[in-house]
Amino acid sequence: MAVLAENHYGKSRVRLVKVVRTPDHHDVYEWTVGLYLTGDFDACYLAGDNTGVMATDTMKNTVYAVARTSTATTPEDFAVELARNIAARKPTLTQVRITVEEKMWQRLKVEGGKHPSAFLQRGPDVITAAAVLTPGAQPVMTSGIKGLVILKTADSGFLGFERDALTTLPETEDRLLGTEATIDWLYTALPADPAAVREAVMQTLLGTFAAHHSLSVQHTLYAMAEAALAAHPELVELNLTMPNRHNIPADLARLGLDNPNTIFIPTDEPHGHIHARVTR
Repeated sequence: MAVLAENHYGKSRVRLVKVVRTPDHHDVYEWTVGLYLTGDFDACYLAGDNTGVMATDTMKNTVYAVARTSTATTPEDFAVELARNIAARKPTLTQVRITVEEKMWQRLKVEGGKHPSAFLQRGPDVITAAAVLTPGAQPVMTSGIKGLVILKTADSGFLGFERDALTTLPETEDRLLGTEATIDWLYTALPADPAAVREAVMQTLLGTFAAHHSLSVQHTLYAMAEAALAAHPELVELNLTMPNRHNIPADLARLGLDNPNTIFIPTDEPHGHIHARVTR
């Protein structure tokens, strides 16, 4: 006998660009939003009864309607505002989860300062945020970054690992360490200024990455999380995924040339997958 053990549904990848126009300049926000609802929807699955089911088309339109009047300038604040809007309209829900990814637009630098209405998109990294709202509780908020490409060309090695008949990787005390990191962190409470906290956390993470004498990607990953928890008491935990994007020294000997660790072949497939959740 089949049993419906768990379910949720929603709308994914609702894309939105919002222009905020002030007398002296414009700001651009580009968000990709996901809305996911949990509640008593068993009848929809078991009997095809759609009573009480909010159409995902309605969810999509809710994103645009809330954005029209919202004053939120961070994905965190918009996620909470949207979650509260949905929860107020459907009090029978047991959980509303909102995710927001932000592509970052910056005003172009021109002679005399920043152009008021011309923009450059930063990337490939995007800001991430998620708000989970349950009845009678404050929102649970996470923030983070996805697609963060970082590289260090010194203070990185990989020695002493297990070897067997199938191991061909040489040990090294001097390698390039590159990754395309996905990092998020859980707050003790919704921060008053998510953008300021995010900037401070990122400075800690990147500063640690740069300064750490790495004996492995795992070693540096943990050092970054440890430093962030020590410096930012408002954080409960961090999730870090840091694939090892290899840069393989090119064999120039067959060309009659040496390679004093200067010429590399970048590869991103296959790559090492390194992940950890670090808590207090």
